Amino acid sequence: MEACFFDTLKAQPFWVIFLFTLGSLSLFKFSFVFLKWVWINFLRPGKNLKKYGSWGLITGPTDGIGKGFAFQLARKGLNLVLVGRNPDKLKDVSDSILAKNAKIQIKTVVVDFTGDLDEGVKKIKETIEGLDVGVLINNVGISYPYARFFHEVDEELLMNLIKVNVEGTTKVTQAVLPGMVKRKKGAIVNIGSGAAIVIPSDPLYAVYAATKAYIDQFSRCLYVEYKNRGIDVQCQVPLYVATKMASIKRSSFFVPSTDGYARAAMQWIGYEPHCTPYWPHSILWGLAYSLPESVVDAWRLRFCLGIRKRGQMKDSRKKE
Repeated sequence: MEACFFDTLKAQPFWVIFLFTLGSLSLFKFSFVFLKWVWINFLRPGKNLKKYGSWGLITGPTDGIGKGFAFQLARKGLNLVLVGRNPDKLKDVSDSILAKNAKIQIKTVVVDFTGDLDEGVKKIKETIEGLDVGVLINNVGISYPYARFFHEVDEELLMNLIKVNVEGTTKVTQAVLPGMVKRKKGAIVNIGSGAAIVIPSDPLYAVYAATKAYIDQFSRCLYVEYKNRGIDVQCQVPLYVATKMASIKRSSFFVPSTDGYARAAMQWIGYEPHCTPYWPHSILWGLAYSLPESVVDAWRLRFCLGIRKRGQMKDSRKKE
């Protein structure tokens, strides 16, 4: 039967054979990509994070994704250094984690990333002195209260976006990394955003998207710099997650809860330098890449204009 098939194929014109070969290669490539996607998302085991070190440090751990990471790392048996600006919230999260994971230790550091960042980083360095910090989760970040044109962004918001999202992540990494270099092991996870990576533009959130693009490139460069030193650096790129910052209260198939995202994210730490851990997000990513940029840009602009309108109406009601 195989001989008959090949004999029939040989009898075809050159262009038929060419198209058949091209189609076969395309099918093989698609099959390989699909099987790799299945392996990575559903079958590949997560790494033993305790091999990186016995402590994990998380910024922004009192809400959202950071809080989900804190609980997940505690379940893995890591001691925690929680860095946030609200001491009451830090205590509440610490108590909640310890109630479920009594064997671990937790240290808290109060740092306002919009305030005196150098003093905050100094406190972080003092706290982690002598600790085997093997995992760093740079989660702290802020966005716009709601969508707005660039000329509508006030000076305070502009500076805070850059200070928290860019300077905060950079300086905390600079504080923790030397210990990892000394021990020749560590994992750094920087939380990026689909606003900077997945879609070609994020109009009316220009500064936020730009700061997250910095995080992506910063992470990729560090991945190359330190891979041979036993340090895995990764930028995780979530799309929408049910958080206060995203103004989404309910989770769904394409919008995970913070715990749902964090559980998925844990499986990816230490692998690819750039990833979107929650697998339904990868479907949306593929869809966005398959469409012309002009189409995605137009959709995103309409979507963000709607957010801007609702935000302005809410502001006007408050003033009344």
